[in-house]
Amino acid sequence: MNPQIGFLLNKSLESLRNSNLESAELYLRQALRLQPSNPHVLRLLGVIFAQRKQYLEALNYLNDSIKALPKNSLALSNLGNIFLELKEYNNAIDAYDRSIKIDQNYAEAWSNKGNVLYELKRFDEALAHHDQALSLKSDYAEAWSNKGNALHELKRFDEALAHHDQALSLKSDYAEAWSNKGITLNELKQYEEAIAHYEKALTLKPDIDWVCGNLASTKMKICCWSDLVDQLKIISIKVMSNYRVSEPFSLLSLNDGALLQKKSSEIFIRDRYPVNHVLGPIPRRSRNEKIRIAYFSADFKNHPVAYLVAELFEIHDKSQFEIYAFSLVKSFDEMRRRLHNVFDHFIDIEEMSDVAIAQLARDLAIDIIIDLSGLTLDSRTGIFAHRAAPIQVNYLGYPGTMGADYIDYIIADKTLIPSELQSCYTEKVVYLPNSYQVNDRKRLISDRQFTRQELGLPDKEFVFCCFNNNFKILPATFASWMRILKTVEGSVLWLLQDNPWAVENLKEEALKQGVDVNRLVFAERMPPPEHLARHRQADLFLDTLPYNAHTTCSDALWAGLPVLTLMGESFASRVAASLLNAVGLPELITSTQESYEVLAIGLARNPQKLSDIKLKLARNRLSAPLFDTPLFAKNLETAYIEMYERYQVDLQPDHIFIA
Repeated sequence: MNPQIGFLLNKSLESLRNSNLESAELYLRQALRLQPSNPHVLRLLGVIFAQRKQYLEALNYLNDSIKALPKNSLALSNLGNIFLELKEYNNAIDAYDRSIKIDQNYAEAWSNKGNVLYELKRFDEALAHHDQALSLKSDYAEAWSNKGNALHELKRFDEALAHHDQALSLKSDYAEAWSNKGITLNELKQYEEAIAHYEKALTLKPDIDWVCGNLASTKMKICCWSDLVDQLKIISIKVMSNYRVSEPFSLLSLNDGALLQKKSSEIFIRDRYPVNHVLGPIPRRSRNEKIRIAYFSADFKNHPVAYLVAELFEIHDKSQFEIYAFSLVKSFDEMRRRLHNVFDHFIDIEEMSDVAIAQLARDLAIDIIIDLSGLTLDSRTGIFAHRAAPIQVNYLGYPGTMGADYIDYIIADKTLIPSELQSCYTEKVVYLPNSYQVNDRKRLISDRQFTRQELGLPDKEFVFCCFNNNFKILPATFASWMRILKTVEGSVLWLLQDNPWAVENLKEEALKQGVDVNRLVFAERMPPPEHLARHRQADLFLDTLPYNAHTTCSDALWAGLPVLTLMGESFASRVAASLLNAVGLPELITSTQESYEVLAIGLARNPQKLSDIKLKLARNRLSAPLFDTPLFAKNLETAYIEMYERYQVDLQPDHIFIA
C-alpha cells in the first residue's frame, strides 16, 4: 500500500475512534484522490455515511469497495449492517453469510447476523450466532449484550442480566449495555436499579437513543419526581428538534401537547418502523362476499384492552363480516379461553417475523386490519409497515397518533379529536357518534360487600379515590389532590398500590405539602370482580392529567362511581371526558385546575348534589350510549363499511363521520 495512503487511513481511523466523522472524511477524501479505487478507503467512507444514516451513499461506497476487493469480509459485514438498519433482513443475512464464508473466524459478522435473527424473532438461532461469536472472541462486549437482549425476549431475565453484566465487566463505559440492563431490570420491576442504570448510560452518552424518556417514565412509576420538570423541558426541546429522546408511549403521561406527541411518534416510526416495500404494493382486490376484518393485539388475555372489547367480538355481524384474531402474544388465561372460539379464525403469530405475518394477512385477503396495540408493550408495528392490508386502523390500545403514513385511520369521537386538532394526527379520523370506547356489559361485579374498615378506609369521612396506575400521577396533579384534602376536613385519598417505592414517595410528598400520611390509603390489586365491587366504598374518583383514566374510568362508571376529570389537549387527556359525555355526565368535565379543585371540594361538601349525580349515573348506566355495546358495534361496523366502500371506488382515506 502507498505509504501516504496508509498514513491517511491511520489518521482517519484515529478520528473515527474519537467520533470525529468530519476529520475522518477529510483524510479519506485525500486518500481517494491518490487512489480512487482503494477498497479500504471506500469501505471507511461507507462506514462514515452509515453512521450519519445516509444509507444510499453508504451502500454505494461499500459496493464499490467490494468490487475492488471481492473477498472483503469487513465490507460485506458493514453492508449487512446497513441492510439491517434498512430492515432488509434477507439482504443483511446474505451479506453476513458472504462475509463469514470468506472469514469463518470473523466474530462481528456472526454476532451481527444474530442481530438480524433477533429482529426476525428467531431468538434461539440468534443465541447460537452470538455464542459462535463469543467462542471466537470471548472478550466481545457487544456480543455479550446482544445475546442478553435475545435472552430478554425469551423472558430468561436472570440470564439476560448476567450477560449484560459480563459485557460491562469487559467494557465499563458501554452505554448501550447499561441501558439494555436497565430495560431488563425495569421488566423485573426493579425500578430503582433500572433508574441507576439509565442514569449511568446517559452520563456516558448523553445523546443515547430513547434512554432519557425511559428514565423519566421509570421514575414516574415510583413517583420519584426529582428533576422531573427539567427532564420534561429537555425531552420536549429534543423531540421538537428531531432527536430520538423518548419513545411515544412514555411521553403520553409526561406532556399534554398533541403536536409534541405527534412529533415523537413520527421520529420513532421513522427510526424503528419506516415503510417497507419488500412485499410490493397490494394488488387491488375485488369485493369479498364478506368484509374480512382482522384484529391484531398482544392483549387477547386478562388485560384492560380485552376487558373492554370482548363483547364486541361476540356480537359482530357475522353475516357481513368475517372476523380474524391475530394474537401477538400467547396466553392461557380465562379471557383467552373466552375469546378463542369467538372469532371465525384465531391465529397465534408470536413466533413469526413481521414480514411473514404481513404476507399471511395478504394471503388471507384481509380487507381491514385493526391494530389494538399501537405503540404499547409487545406491539408489532413492523407488520403494518409492510402494508399487511389495504386498510389499516389504529384503535383503542394506544391513545394517540402512531405517526405512520401507512396507518390510514384512527377511531375517535368529537370530544377526543376536535376538528382544530386533526392536524396533530397522521391518520384520518373516524368519528363515532358517542364515545370511541367500547365496553363489555358482561363484566361481573362481585356480590361481596366490602366494609370500609376492611379496606382501611374511615367509616364516615369523604373518600376520594384514583385507581389509575401510579405512573400517571404528575406532581401538579398530586399537589392539586393535597389542596383538596386540606380543604375537605377528614377526607382521604384512596390510591392503587403499584409498588412500595411509589407508596413511600407519595407519603413523603404528602408530608412536604402538609398532609398527614394516614390520609393516603393504598389498595392492593385484587381480581376484577372484587375490584369493581370495592368501588362502592369510594365517594368520588379524581382523574389524572395528562393521561386520564381510560379502562379505569369505565370501571368506576360501571360500578356506579362518579369520575371528575380535567380535560387537556391530547387524546389521552380527553378520554374520561369522552366517556362522561357518553354516559350523560358532562357536568363532571372541567378544563382548568382551579375548576377541577372547586368542583371536587364542592361535591364533597354537598352530599345531596353528589347523591343526585350518583342517581343520574345509576339511571344512565344501562340506557346511555356508553354501555350500549350493540349500538357501539353497529356504529363501528358502519365505519368499517364506509372505509371499505371508499377503498372499492378508489378513494383515498378521509375523515369519516358516523351519525
